[in-house]
Amino acid sequence: MILFVSDLHLSPRSPGATALFLAFLAGRARQAEALYILGDLFEAWIGDDDSGDPFHADIVAALRAAADSGLTIGLLHGNRDFLLGPDFAAAAGVCLLADPTVLSTAAWQFVLSHGDALCLDDAAYMAFRAQVRNPDWQAALLARPLAERRLLAAQLRAASEASQCAAGFTDLQAAALDDFLRAHGYATFIHGHTHRPARHDHIVDGIHVERWVLADWHEARGECLVWDGVALQREAILAAG
Repeated sequence: MILFVSDLHLSPRSPGATALFLAFLAGRARQAEALYILGDLFEAWIGDDDSGDPFHADIVAALRAAADSGLTIGLLHGNRDFLLGPDFAAAAGVCLLADPTVLSTAAWQFVLSHGDALCLDDAAYMAFRAQVRNPDWQAALLARPLAERRLLAAQLRAASEASQCAAGFTDLQAAALDDFLRAHGYATFIHGHTHRPARHDHIVDGIHVERWVLADWHEARGECLVWDGVALQREAILAAG
């Protein structure tokens, strides 16, 4: 069994979603062979040197405990936590994956992505993405003091929230999506980012391809997508009681 989640946006401002995820890691997730987190695990990540923050430390410890129990955990960067690095991965027991990543099982093949790289109609965001994914820009940012990075993260979060309130989340560009599905062998596509959970049917070159969009998590409800070796299905993650 393989589980997929995305867009948890964990932060001290989301205690409900954080509690759901910690309970998920301690329980439901351990019934699976693997868990794939397809970006935006955190609302913001300003560098692995901030992992000693008590909030971050609790999540790192929970991921490590789940990994030590035998759960394989793969993690893609999102547009909020693009600075997650090797020190975090080592401490948490997770594997940082390239975006996109092809996942082959005995029965099926999937291609996994956060999804934001295909939102080509949002020119402002694509320019921002190109900047923050640049290794030189990241190195320069990580050289700044933690306090300065915290302030910058808060400013970026406020700007992003204002943009989303004004225009909503931009969806994937249709032409780019077709090219992407073609380039990855028409594999079933699983992604997050848009906060528009759905199952889509695409016909590319006469071939039927499924696209599953993962749900974002909220204070009282999360969701995972479950592959049981035969089919995909959504499963709600709710607080106990």
